[in-house]
Amino acid sequence: MTTGEYKIEVEKVTESEWAELLERFEDANLYQTWPYGAVRWGENNLSHLIMKRDGEVVGIAQLRTIRPSELKVGIAYLRWGPLFHLRGRDLDPDVVQAMAAALRQEYVGTKGLYLEIVPNAFLGSLRAQAFESGFAGFERTSGIGNGEYRTMVLDLSPPLDQLRSNLDKKWRNQLNAAERNRLQVVEGDGIEQYRTFGKVYAQMRARKQFSTKVSIEEFERIQQRLPSNHRMRVLLCEQEGQPVAGLVCSELGDSAIYLLGATNEQGMKLKGAYLLQWALIRSLKERGIRYYDLGGINPEANPGVHHFKSGLSGVDLSHISSFSACDSSLSRAAVKTGQMLRNGLLRFQERWVHA
Repeated sequence: MTTGEYKIEVEKVTESEWAELLERFEDANLYQTWPYGAVRWGENNLSHLIMKRDGEVVGIAQLRTIRPSELKVGIAYLRWGPLFHLRGRDLDPDVVQAMAAALRQEYVGTKGLYLEIVPNAFLGSLRAQAFESGFAGFERTSGIGNGEYRTMVLDLSPPLDQLRSNLDKKWRNQLNAAERNRLQVVEGDGIEQYRTFGKVYAQMRARKQFSTKVSIEEFERIQQRLPSNHRMRVLLCEQEGQPVAGLVCSELGDSAIYLLGATNEQGMKLKGAYLLQWALIRSLKERGIRYYDLGGINPEANPGVHHFKSGLSGVDLSHISSFSACDSSLSRAAVKTGQMLRNGLLRFQERWVHA
């Protein structure tokens, strides 16, 4: 398919080739990796679109497609994409506009699907402006998921001593206490390290007795499949060789995102979570990562986590709302039905937990 000066290729890339393409983009992220999509959504439900200009790849997108029949009905879901910010270059508005047109033509026009795009772009950023301009012809929606993403983002460009002085005073005091507790931090990306983290996570769940939609087993399968340069990083905090806390993060493009964290009872006493976060910040700076996304906040539902993350003195940011497009009344009806069923299930779960 050709759109003006751009050439569009769909389903013409291998998993290894896709991994190489991700390296070209500043806005690359875990949710656009092939292993994440294959494990989370199923290999057969993935779709990959590549856009080239003058033979150079300038934009890519991995989508989840749900098509219950051979009819032109279903959903195409794009999480934290498309990717169009090439490394070392300024954002090109023409590329964004062309990508918007290509996605609409392929998934709405040709396939007849309801297309939803959840951008990886924070309100007020240059990337958000590029999305809002390039996708101007799309509808704005709160999305099939849980609404817009809100988090704390720490700019890692200042010197390390300045980042430490910027920490909230109480947070810095807790870090000082942790450093006096003779703890060791071990860092790596191996499966055994991830499984060790899983044991600490299980201890935390047993202590807190909380429900969660997060599956650490699913993340383990993703980790096993990711190429070595895209694997999630695992940090473990140990006391005399015994793990007491841990975290898992992903770093791709210019950013890292905090995915999972766990602290057992001993780790709580020793302030292990503070030491881990600071060790990760130092490690990210050493590898040239510019931004650290602390992985989402909800001050009302989880004030304790919000308070902890706020202590790192990042900026409170939210993603822009989703974009959607659909020309098929059948696909639109399928989405509305799915949302009604999902909302009903969530209300039931809330009542069940409350009871």
